[in-house]
Amino acid sequence: MMTAVEPTPPAPALPTDEGGGPEKTQVTLGLVPLTDCAPIAVAVELGFFADAGLNVTTTREQSWAGIRDKVAFGVLDGAQMLATMPLCTTLGVGGLQCDMSVGVTLGLNGNAITLANWLCDEAEERTGQRYAGVDLTADGLAAVVHDRAANGKAKLRLGVVFPMSTHDLELRYWLAAAGLDPDRDVELVVVPPPRMVDALRNGELAGFCVGEPWNTVAVEERVGRVVMTKHALWNNSPEKVLGVTRAWAEQHPWTHLALITALIRAGQWLDETAHRERACAILSQPQYVGVDPDRLRPSLTGQFRVAADAGPVRVPDCHVFHRYQANLPWRSQAWWWLTQVQRWGAVPDGTDLASVVDHVLRDDLYRTAAARLGLPTPEATSKTEGTHAEPWTLDTPSGPVLMGPDRFFDDSTVLPPTRPRGRTSPRLTGRATS
Repeated sequence: MMTAVEPTPPAPALPTDEGGGPEKTQVTLGLVPLTDCAPIAVAVELGFFADAGLNVTTTREQSWAGIRDKVAFGVLDGAQMLATMPLCTTLGVGGLQCDMSVGVTLGLNGNAITLANWLCDEAEERTGQRYAGVDLTADGLAAVVHDRAANGKAKLRLGVVFPMSTHDLELRYWLAAAGLDPDRDVELVVVPPPRMVDALRNGELAGFCVGEPWNTVAVEERVGRVVMTKHALWNNSPEKVLGVTRAWAEQHPWTHLALITALIRAGQWLDETAHRERACAILSQPQYVGVDPDRLRPSLTGQFRVAADAGPVRVPDCHVFHRYQANLPWRSQAWWWLTQVQRWGAVPDGTDLASVVDHVLRDDLYRTAAARLGLPTPEATSKTEGTHAEPWTLDTPSGPVLMGPDRFFDDSTVLPPTRPRGRTSPRLTGRATS
């Protein structure tokens, strides 16, 4: 079915010199060892960056705080970032304020919530139901949490990768739907993605929300079971973006456009099923994820394992890198993320969230890159989220394009702001970078 969408607000003019080449050809990008760093890795290894006139060097960072700080202070030109990070950094959430720009989304889905085996066993004892799957509620966990509180036991400690990250907000959303208060009933702690499995094994954590392949590693090493995937929580929601500072983007517009173009091509390549096996080999290299290809394969091929004693569950959209207009920075999705940041008290009530989104997202750059590649784009960058439980069709000036489901697991529907908006500068708080 066709869905009405909101017209795109006016965007700043792009450089008019169509022959312009990158102002800076030597570019350093940061990444975190996760399966969804794949577009950057593929663009390096298959020459998509080189085709765009760029010599890109990658650096493997162990934490999202390191990624954010190194981009903000100019150590890195840009980086794979959590979809929420440029928005929160522009607002000064977390104490460091720096205006950021996003011109391309790197992919959809890819996270999961994994709980320790012993915790799943306790949930099963209280509910009488198997606690492992791709789309379970937190009701079983809630039963354990309430029992522990009644018996004076310590709160369960759950790991997230960064405050107000997509993972943090997804875990909070899942817990709250079962009546749990994430700030009162459990303890949320920040743990870098590569350390999650060890922390679960050592008893430092009772569970976590993290990107692949670390959920698969926990299952393969028999220390945890998956209970919910990001895909089931909010079908085809954005996960990582290419983040740069606004100042860098304004100083290097053609370099930025070249990066975006190369990353779109990498996403196209990755979404060819026949290429996923080679992607496993690329990502297994130590400068990227550095784990055995067998641990990258389940999520990349959609044969996802939720427990060591169970067969794979088919999740064909576990990682989406280009399909469903995945690379377009959708304003409606960014706006929803910020409503959740505000829900949990990190942004004051009354903050003009729509203006923050307009300030950060550069869909005009994406559209320019897509036009260079002959790709269709919709006339809008906002749409109602949560209304499609099945694939649907979105009309574009170039014809209809297939879109994936966008359902929330609790059947919520999110309407984006409808007032006219321009690309304005929001009121910012926090420690400025200088």
